[in-house]
Amino acid sequence: MIARLGSFTTRWTAFVPVVAVVLLVLTWGRDLPPGGVVALVTLVLAGAVLAAVHHAEVIAHRVGEPFGSLVLAVAVTIIEVALIVTLMVDGGAKSSTLARDTVFAAVMITCNGIVGISLLVASLRHGTAVFNPEGTGAALATVATLASLSLVLPTFTTSKPGPEFSSTQLTFAALSSLILYGLFVATQTVRHRDYFLPITRQGEVITADHHADLPSARAALVSLGLLGLALIGVVGLAKGVSPTIESGVEAAGLPHAVVGVIIALLVLLPETIAALRSARRDRVQTSLNLALGSAMASIGLTIPAVALASVWLSGPLVLGLGPTYLVLLTLTVVVSSLTVVPGRATPLQGGVHLVLFAAYLELAINP
Repeated sequence: MIARLGSFTTRWTAFVPVVAVVLLVLTWGRDLPPGGVVALVTLVLAGAVLAAVHHAEVIAHRVGEPFGSLVLAVAVTIIEVALIVTLMVDGGAKSSTLARDTVFAAVMITCNGIVGISLLVASLRHGTAVFNPEGTGAALATVATLASLSLVLPTFTTSKPGPEFSSTQLTFAALSSLILYGLFVATQTVRHRDYFLPITRQGEVITADHHADLPSARAALVSLGLLGLALIGVVGLAKGVSPTIESGVEAAGLPHAVVGVIIALLVLLPETIAALRSARRDRVQTSLNLALGSAMASIGLTIPAVALASVWLSGPLVLGLGPTYLVLLTLTVVVSSLTVVPGRATPLQGGVHLVLFAAYLELAINP
């Protein structure tokens, strides 16, 4: 029975990315009629996301930690960046805040939603959630710095009216984001790789994980190709259904910022699933690598991308957060710091992060 399930998983995860790309070719550049066509595209889109999770995990298992978390984080962020840029190209002035809303949503989802549910699941299942405070603290410090440079400072600069960067300031923020992200990746994968590996309850680093047979190099390469197809399908199909999402948000009378929340929830679904699986296996460090790595990649790659896109995009690029979100971001950084310092967490810490995430969602719907 288990062998049959494994064979079925292998077949559908290879089949769905191809279907997604074919459907993308058939629907590209066309307005999707509401009803069955949108439902079909959404169904294939969801399947492509789950297929991407599977293939990213195959690659992750082959290359090991922390490279595996990095692969998935970068893959998911590529989806996010492509979605933001394509929607900004088509959205005009009303998309001026889309990059800010989506990046901030990603930070809240990862630092509170994914971190909170991972800590809660691991601590309820294993008593306490244990992780390496050195690596997690370094990741958190990088996320806090990137968020402050890209989302907080534009609110207070005076070179341009409104919460916007001038061209020089935007260039500095983009270059700083790339440099910080590159430094973190070098620290995580080369100089201090052991800081980002899962640890036992005695504090010993787990250098290998034997929960499943190691995939062959051929299987990993096939998964890499299928991951690429799945990502292309997700980006293209999400662009196709985005007018339906925006129309639904407007019809419901919700703020336009909710579009950014929906995009972030969609593209971070693979991270959430992978983080939960790691938390259940008592590999909380892997869950935190996924969460904080995604937040970092979201800022470190999205801001440079939209800065480059702003060269040919018309209209303003609003990055600065309002007072309500500034309070939430500050509280998130403070609470996360207190969570990281001990190197272990109880259900209380998980609950605190989830309450912060719920507060963000409530305020996004009812500003």
